[in-house]
Amino acid sequence: MNPTTPKRTAKHLLPSDLRGMAQLGSQATAGIARIVEGVHQSILDRLGAPGGQAPGQTRGITGLAYKSVHGVNRLVGNGLQALLKRLEPLLPASADDQQTSAQRAALLAALNGVMGDHLLETHNPLATPMSLRWQGQALDWQHLPAGFAPSGKVLLLIHGLCMNDLQWQTEHKHQVVDHGQALAAALGYCPVYLRYNSGLHTSQNGRELAAQLDLLAQHWPVPLEEISIVAHSMGGLLTRSACHIAAEKGQAWLPLLKNIIFLGTPHHGAPLERAGNWIDVLLGSTPYTAPLAKLGQLRSAGITDLRHGHVRDEDWQGDNRFHRMPDQRLITPLPAGVRCFAIAASMAAKRGALANRLIGDGLVPLHSALGEHTDPRRDLGFAKSEQLVCYRMNHMELLSSPVLTQQMLDWLKSPTKT
Repeated sequence: MNPTTPKRTAKHLLPSDLRGMAQLGSQATAGIARIVEGVHQSILDRLGAPGGQAPGQTRGITGLAYKSVHGVNRLVGNGLQALLKRLEPLLPASADDQQTSAQRAALLAALNGVMGDHLLETHNPLATPMSLRWQGQALDWQHLPAGFAPSGKVLLLIHGLCMNDLQWQTEHKHQVVDHGQALAAALGYCPVYLRYNSGLHTSQNGRELAAQLDLLAQHWPVPLEEISIVAHSMGGLLTRSACHIAAEKGQAWLPLLKNIIFLGTPHHGAPLERAGNWIDVLLGSTPYTAPLAKLGQLRSAGITDLRHGHVRDEDWQGDNRFHRMPDQRLITPLPAGVRCFAIAASMAAKRGALANRLIGDGLVPLHSALGEHTDPRRDLGFAKSEQLVCYRMNHMELLSSPVLTQQMLDWLKSPTKT
């Protein structure tokens, strides 16, 4: 979303970022060594040579060499991380830098999208915690930011995979476009933006979002009349997950939810992730390439959830997410009593079989973004009047189109169904 790359990226980093990168570097070295050793042992297996104690391990002098590599890497990695942690209090850092650096936010968002589950599991400081934000600042209900002027209507904007809240502000023909600010100014909403680790399972993020919205309903400074949501891409799956969890728990914020607008949400999955799953299968099909399958398995749980559009724990629990499996999702309809709208894009000039199933917006096919399914039980049933298809538009242009701003404005200002 940022057309220019800063010449000095380091000035956007915090001391804890350096420690996180050192940890990732050490883990990457160990991972590459394991892959190389696995290929080495695969060749030895074909020659009848015995392996080490665990699959993919070598033995003898060769095994000792690989153990030495791992040992030195651990020693250097742990020492470097310990040193950086001790130096952190002595290095200059500013909370304001962390809030205002769009470059740092974009870098961390991309990293979390690709491997955010790993960052969280390894307690890496680069892992992004979920937060509700206003003008780039995390909302602390005990100490609200200066200038915060809430209204009784909240508009929550939820970004997609590998993105962050600052990227809702973009450009169209050299004009700044921010759907949230435009809708808020026209309709009296207070715009709140979500930032989250998009590498986690959508149901994990959905559960946390439901909890965050429950706190918002409890602590909003003025009487809360309405919540509406605009969700881009993966953010729509997160929204459906949060609504499902809130309905199960009877959370107080759900009855306040009046509208959801889905922008390019892969309700029934995205072909690119299914293609990634095929790569796993192909690499694992021979003993020589099986160790390389680990490279394909670097992608996060959030990415593999996009294969079929998972929104519930049951959709993925108990399965190996890198195995080729059919769509086994539980039926999860749109939330009852909430007006739901779907916006889909297509890079094609008009709708057709190829455009519907393969082209779409470059990431999400039309039928998936519109919630359409050949199984009537899975079809989400968006009314035709609550759908919009934009042609000659790609997935990211959904964030910058004034046409979409106007359509959302028309939808939201129309009377709410009772």
